[in-house]
Amino acid sequence: MRRLTIVPRAGFSQFLGLTLAVLWVLIAFLSPSSSSAASPPAPYKDETGTLIPAGQRYSPRLRQVLQANAIKDEDVISPKSINFYPDGTKIYVNALEGLATLVYSLPDLKKIAVIPHIFTAANANLFKNGETTVFDYQYYSRKNNLNVFSGKPVEGTFSKDGRYFFAPYYRRDFDHRASDPSAMAIIDTRIDQIVRVMPTGPLPKMVAVSPDGALLAVTHWGDNTIGLMDISSGDAAKFAYVKRLVVEPKLNTANIGGNRDKNCGHCLRGTVFTPDGLNLLVGRMSGGGVAVFSMPNGEYEGGFTDFSPSPRHLVVDSKGNLYSSDSREGTVNRVNLAAALDSLKDSPKRLVSGPKGDSLFVGSLPRTVALSPHEKSLYAVLHGQGELVRVDLDSFKVVERKKVCPRPVGLDVSRNGQFLGLTSQGGVDKAAKTPGFVGGNSFEIFKIQEPS
Repeated sequence: MRRLTIVPRAGFSQFLGLTLAVLWVLIAFLSPSSSSAASPPAPYKDETGTLIPAGQRYSPRLRQVLQANAIKDEDVISPKSINFYPDGTKIYVNALEGLATLVYSLPDLKKIAVIPHIFTAANANLFKNGETTVFDYQYYSRKNNLNVFSGKPVEGTFSKDGRYFFAPYYRRDFDHRASDPSAMAIIDTRIDQIVRVMPTGPLPKMVAVSPDGALLAVTHWGDNTIGLMDISSGDAAKFAYVKRLVVEPKLNTANIGGNRDKNCGHCLRGTVFTPDGLNLLVGRMSGGGVAVFSMPNGEYEGGFTDFSPSPRHLVVDSKGNLYSSDSREGTVNRVNLAAALDSLKDSPKRLVSGPKGDSLFVGSLPRTVALSPHEKSLYAVLHGQGELVRVDLDSFKVVERKKVCPRPVGLDVSRNGQFLGLTSQGGVDKAAKTPGFVGGNSFEIFKIQEPS
């Protein structure tokens, strides 16, 4: 069948085009000068840049975007987090699906150690007195050989003196529903070996050490709780839990199922002690806001909600500002911590709105954030668009963007401020002609030339 096409006369087309152009100018002229919150600003491009590529290791089996002279490394499988050793001579990378913590020297990225998280009956000595659980957590997936498993290391942190590296496991490999207690490796950094494995609650993710080095908080994504541990002795054999903190209500995992990345209650994640050590702050990634506990007794004080609707990662600077990344909103947020804590005084043990603070759109799916040691800049990785951004804290604006490997997630800055490291975990592309793992599966190092 022949299709009839109507073509307008040239005079009418010109008249219509002119009319639309005039309307467009009028709309632009009459629109408010301030940008809408729903319309993020155009990316800022810094042609000089302060982040200089300084090295990369990647899995050769997967598609990559590479730095020059990148090194192929079979062990870099789904790297989740990266941590600089306190003196800046080493980095620790948790390869989640690789079931290992990888240790490299800096700045040459020479591999020092591959620390496996695979335990058989021969490793029974790593579990003090055969401990399998804490806080009366029950196992639903298995009844025997509970300490024979493989662990997927997620995040990590060092003890204050740097002697120990704490690496919690997303779950034990036999726990397919993530309903059981998981565990955490304690690595002696002098020999880069696991010296003890301690039980945790379900789905531990974040770990944080108090400013005085006496307490370790292990935050459980899986059931709205935090394990508080006494590590003041400096001896891994003597480390012991002192209390379980609850962001009410505790989630019952007995019959839990589905997607545990979403079916996680408040989905507790970002965890940080205040600089004075008097409070522990824990982000409620689902439901919004930040839960507050007084230290060292661990009493729940309530929380403030308006600061960040879906906080993922939390950091605090020495000036008393709390920062978060908010993956759902695509923002980084800042609030005066004293004002936020003051908002709880009239409504103890309850959620309050609290101060809103500042919010800055940075891009798609911001994950980990990190402050520069001089607190001039805040860095964030954008999981959704494969970028690293730098936010100037005086102006609170994005002043630099770097393209990095796809799906970045982990981030850290060395204490001396010389280096930045990030991980690109990778993921499954179900839409690809040949479905499989794509993206990241690498970690990158940048030399920082921060402006004075």
